[in-house]
Amino acid sequence: MNQLHNQMNILYEEDGAIKVASIMADNNTSLQVETPHGKRAKIKGANVLLRFDSPPIAGFMDAAETAAGELDPIFLWECSGQEEFMFADLAREYYGHAPSPVEAAAVVLKLHTAPMYFYKKGKGRYKAAPEENLKAALASEEKKRKQAEQIASNAAELAAGNLPGAFTPAVVESMLYAPDKNTLEYKALDKACAETGLSPVKLLEKCGAIPSSHDFHLNRFLREHFPEGTGFPEVANPLLNPLPHPQGVSPPGSRCFAATSARQAGEEANVESAGFGLGDPAHSDAVAFSIDDAATTEIDDAFSVKRMDNGNWRIGVHIAAPALGFSPDDSLNEIAARRLSTVYMPGQKITMLPDAVVERFTLAAGRRCPALSLYMEVTPGLEVVGQESALDHVEIAANLRHDTLEPLFNEATLASRAGDYAWKDELLLLWDFATKLKEGRGKAESRQNFADYNFTVVDDRVVITERSRDTPIDRVVSELMIRVNSSWGKALAEADFAAIYRNQEGGKVRMSVAPGAHQGLGVTHYMWASSPLRRYVDLINQRQLIAHLEDKPAAYGNRDERLLITMRDFELAYEAYGNIQDQMERYWCLRWLQQEQISEIGAVVIKENLIKLDHLPYFTRVPSLPEVAPGSRVSIEISGVDLLDVALHCKFLHKQEQ
Repeated sequence: MNQLHNQMNILYEEDGAIKVASIMADNNTSLQVETPHGKRAKIKGANVLLRFDSPPIAGFMDAAETAAGELDPIFLWECSGQEEFMFADLAREYYGHAPSPVEAAAVVLKLHTAPMYFYKKGKGRYKAAPEENLKAALASEEKKRKQAEQIASNAAELAAGNLPGAFTPAVVESMLYAPDKNTLEYKALDKACAETGLSPVKLLEKCGAIPSSHDFHLNRFLREHFPEGTGFPEVANPLLNPLPHPQGVSPPGSRCFAATSARQAGEEANVESAGFGLGDPAHSDAVAFSIDDAATTEIDDAFSVKRMDNGNWRIGVHIAAPALGFSPDDSLNEIAARRLSTVYMPGQKITMLPDAVVERFTLAAGRRCPALSLYMEVTPGLEVVGQESALDHVEIAANLRHDTLEPLFNEATLASRAGDYAWKDELLLLWDFATKLKEGRGKAESRQNFADYNFTVVDDRVVITERSRDTPIDRVVSELMIRVNSSWGKALAEADFAAIYRNQEGGKVRMSVAPGAHQGLGVTHYMWASSPLRRYVDLINQRQLIAHLEDKPAAYGNRDERLLITMRDFELAYEAYGNIQDQMERYWCLRWLQQEQISEIGAVVIKENLIKLDHLPYFTRVPSLPEVAPGSRVSIEISGVDLLDVALHCKFLHKQEQ
């Protein structure tokens, strides 16, 4: 190694940066150097751009950078010509003399930091960018500069609580639900959020971009699951034509066990029977009534009771039959297969089928409706001694509603058998029969300590009513539905007809094309077939049942891929629909707390710090809750409601006396 007697300095390139150092030792291919800060390093000789003995390296780079700042890159570009050149040659031409080390360093620094103007071709070698390339690069640079100014301006407006003009409704919707991080608007919003410490949603709310917290939640769901809107496409189908409303029979009184001929309603009540295309079901002599919530329009099920000549009862369960109206290849079926289920939320719903189709097949009072019926012969001792299924037309005499029926038909009136109300005898018989059915499934009488809730939203005001579960009304409907669904599931399985079943084993319910037991319900077979106006799975199963009853080829074969696709899509959609219903119910609970100006409320402890508010289906955690036993009653102070996060801010007040 050749030791240097005179101090020599170098200008060199390392890691994409121009640096200066003093040589400590030089062996030609590599050098030991010392930086201006006293740090020693080893560098490659090939990286050296310039050697000089003066000026000293202390302050050298500052002087070079100052000189480089005075150089005009455009003038340098004009002086450089079209051929490759060494930086030192351009420095000589620019300054008009052999450049000093500082001048040479200034030129290489300017070339190195102006890649739009000069392309690097090697160690110390550059080439001027072609004119068209330079123009494009300069235009791009100017565009970036203006965009940066726009981002800064929009961010400042947002931080000040103002919505910039660029944030149109479409842009705001994108920011809320599917932000594109490459847009100027997103970058401005992100910058403003960093400055204010607010989330994008909270900042947009502050700027007035979210006028409705309700619509904020609903639109997220609709954007994902109904991107084309909740309306129905134009479909050419006679079922969509207006339906005449014939004059029906009046609901019978409290004693109606004697057979009432449905033909007394007049043959004009048969207008619904025309045009189904899959047969003309015979008339039944049953006189049926339904039991539903007051808001229900898709009435899927109804019940009838008739005294038989042998002293037994004939109990009928009648299910609306939209499967008679359109085939799997019909455009209406495509709509149902896409929606898969009706979506329920407080104050609104999105139906699976168009209103005109629902109107055709809903079991509305005062007319005769096509139905898939299960008739059971029941002894006075409530034993089922025979049953059969039929496709028929059933007279619907009444649509009973929970709100008016429950005060008359409840646990108290059942105990005393008191009162006088329409359909009393039929309801009492159905109650006794339902209780027998429940016992037959191995389900003992139980008292459930949780409630159900009904939401009514009118003019943005919510009413939440609490009702017990497993009421006599619930018992009658649920047991008869279980009977229908288990009986028909077994019938299709024994006939080797494809169907979609609901099996439960080991506590987990799953859908399957293979029949199996439902352990939770205590039945050997179970399927959904009782809500074909509201669930696509039920509609599919109803098609199979009708084909089986009429001894016709099944609409779906045992290895039909459509069943597997429907199963998969249905489970995903049903979960999503259930989630939005739960979320909107929680939302309206918070709205109710605000509406009623509730600042303190009772609650029951579920476990740890999880509580359920009294009279509301709302669960939340209270971090300040002390350790108390599950089931304890506590008082909670409500300190804030967040409608966007659907969150309740509250704290523990005190434990209530049990």
